[in-house]
Amino acid sequence: MRDRRRLSQLLVAVLIGVLAMAITVLVRDEPADDFQNARSEDLVELLKSLDAANQRLDRQITDLTSTRDDLLDSSKRSQAAQDQARAQADALAILAGTAPATGPGVVVTVSDPEGGVDAGALLDAIEELRNAGAEAIAINGTVRVVGQTYFIDTGESIRIGGRDVKPPYVIEAIGDTETMATATQIPGGLVDSIERRGGEVSVARKAAVAITALADVRPPEYARPDS
Repeated sequence: MRDRRRLSQLLVAVLIGVLAMAITVLVRDEPADDFQNARSEDLVELLKSLDAANQRLDRQITDLTSTRDDLLDSSKRSQAAQDQARAQADALAILAGTAPATGPGVVVTVSDPEGGVDAGALLDAIEELRNAGAEAIAINGTVRVVGQTYFIDTGESIRIGGRDVKPPYVIEAIGDTETMATATQIPGGLVDSIERRGGEVSVARKAAVAITALADVRPPEYARPDS
């Protein structure tokens, strides 16, 4: 499609140039000697004919110029639409956990020396970061946390999205660094909740956090597009 658009634009430009040259050629093609013995009435008719021809050529040049401009505008709009669609697809892939992500954020490390940090406490910690604007989250570098990720206590570990995860729990979150770091320190928030269960928390601000873990994508069993 892109090659056809470029070819159309090139053809229109060439036609405009040819028509513009035709105006000059039409006037110059007749030698001056041919008009020396012409009657005034013939000269008047010839001038009228040339004027009419010039007007037709002007209209054709205008039409072709308009066509060329439309093609250029259409190409720009098409490219802009493609760029927008690509950006939206990239954003959705990050939110769905199907693409790696990188950006500023925090790394929250949760130690559990007394074994009191359960699935509910860890889920609460994740929700605290989400509420603070986290756009991508991974745990222990192996589990990408998305909307459908579940947390279950299994006794010796916590099963997160089908993977067993053991302490220390290293939570990587991409988002506004200061907002998330501050949110973890709010009274009654992430740090307080973990410490009440005998756990320990450290929060590190990072200029760049790279998340490579991907979510397991399962096709919907019941939901279908509403067409």
